[in-house]
Amino acid sequence: MAKTTQITDKPDLFGFLYHHPTLILAILLGPPLIWLLVFYLGPLLALLLQSFYHLDPFTGLILRKLTLATYRELLTPASVDIFVRSLTMALAVTLAAIVLAFPLAYTMVRLASPRWKDFLYLLVLLPLWSSYLIRVYAWKLILAKEGILTYLLTHVGLQVWVEKILQLPGIGGPSLAVSNLGIFLVFLYVWLPYMILPIQAALERVPDSLIEASADLGAQGWQTFRHVILPLALPGILAGSVFTFSLTLGDFVVPYSLGNSSYFIGQAVLAFQGTSGNIPLATAFTVVPMGIMTVYLLVAKRLGAFESVS
Repeated sequence: MAKTTQITDKPDLFGFLYHHPTLILAILLGPPLIWLLVFYLGPLLALLLQSFYHLDPFTGLILRKLTLATYRELLTPASVDIFVRSLTMALAVTLAAIVLAFPLAYTMVRLASPRWKDFLYLLVLLPLWSSYLIRVYAWKLILAKEGILTYLLTHVGLQVWVEKILQLPGIGGPSLAVSNLGIFLVFLYVWLPYMILPIQAALERVPDSLIEASADLGAQGWQTFRHVILPLALPGILAGSVFTFSLTLGDFVVPYSLGNSSYFIGQAVLAFQGTSGNIPLATAFTVVPMGIMTVYLLVAKRLGAFESVS
């Protein structure tokens, strides 16, 4: 006797999901969205809420009532000085990084042979393989009065000029290891790869045919650079500036290691949160650069900055 196949009415899970694509989307995106809301946006909202609290100056207790008193403290001369110093340093590091990174990135893309290109890549990425703290403290030793840099500058006769620069207000200090100039040099060294790589990625996308067409139309080298290469490399420059500017603006390790009593934003947040226990003021100091970077990112995105890192 032939066996008969029994057809059951058991539900087919895959068929059910096939007919409900919205449910599939919810299953795939639900966990990461929940993680994003709970562990990323949640702390940011808590941080923002804390900035509207206030520290009672008499009891030292945090008054959990919504107020703008903490933000009014950011308008004091000392707080404004911290913001101006931090923004000036971040802007100076970003501009200097652009000046140094563009020639190197252009050399890697347009001038270097494949072997030299790989070697330059290695030089750019090699510092990133070591510890950030080790690099900072190594530079502290290099910039010290007894460091190798002072030794070399003394033997070539440039130490006198360095000492004159260190006497300038707002720039110098007792030595390069304890000065805003030293902080600038270390920031520039630490974040320079983050400027080189986006610019290099943008230059890789510049077609050779455009440069050849510019030369065929009689454009000189500077004209080709100004009207062809630079506009097409602008997204990479903007993307690199996002990294260097934001990382410099919020860093506290470099100013803490090489700075003096003049605080930067990162140091102020650390001091208010850890030393004085003024968490509302620490969070307010954090919210302001977050707002600055939000506007900066929106402008950079509008100008196509993230096209070179996508």
